[in-house]
Amino acid sequence: MIVLRLIRWRLALLNGVSAMSGYLLFPSAIEVSPLLAALGGTALLASAGSAFNQVLERDIDSQMERTKDRPLPTGAMTVQAALLIGTLALLFGLLWLGMLGGAPALIPGAAALIWYLAVYTPLKRRTSLALLLGALCGALAPMIGWALAGGALTDHRILLLAGLMFLWQVPHFWLLQRRHQSDYRAVGMPLLSEGVFEKSGTSFFALWLVALSVGAMLLPLFGIVPQQRGLFCLLFLLPTVIPLFLRTDKSRYICINMFPLLLTIAIWFMTTA
Repeated sequence: MIVLRLIRWRLALLNGVSAMSGYLLFPSAIEVSPLLAALGGTALLASAGSAFNQVLERDIDSQMERTKDRPLPTGAMTVQAALLIGTLALLFGLLWLGMLGGAPALIPGAAALIWYLAVYTPLKRRTSLALLLGALCGALAPMIGWALAGGALTDHRILLLAGLMFLWQVPHFWLLQRRHQSDYRAVGMPLLSEGVFEKSGTSFFALWLVALSVGAMLLPLFGIVPQQRGLFCLLFLLPTVIPLFLRTDKSRYICINMFPLLLTIAIWFMTTA
């Protein structure tokens, strides 16, 4: 379906799942309405970001094999239609989050969207370091869920969880670049895998995965989740250790993308079991 390709629904849902992890981490009874808002409201904001991003990058999307089949390059959708869909997703997402979480839930959601479109999107055409800046967007998703549960955004527990999501996104985006590096080079987009990382790419990848694994183990160490249930944290090692033994970037990419889902499942078990 054209609309689903515009909003990149899998990525949108992944952001929603990340927001759910923040909600579930807060030590209180689980309520259906705010939990669904964390999933749906965040997914709608991510959908809006994808629609607006494809409008901004329709020129290079048409030149890349990975993106040339998107709605705008193929002419299956007009720019006006994409802007309308993005605007509706944005308004409904903000309304949903605002009604149930107020300003604390809106702030990280709006900040992530603005950062993604106004900072990361233009900078990634100029510098490979934009990848690190872009990772901040997804790091804000758990904070939306935490705010919906009534938590303060300055609490060390949610800051640690947001840090984990930041660490996860760096190898996630880096592998995406590696898989489609010929596309990126064709449109003149700088790659983090070039230059200093060109000869030590595997070491760079392993370093971030080790940091991600260690960060996940800090959850029970700092009492963020009950220490007696800390064994659930071993689930995090599946998508962070297994990729080190896989041969292809595609298989690594699929494996490491399981991290947000396993993180949410493990937090749910650790905080409710």
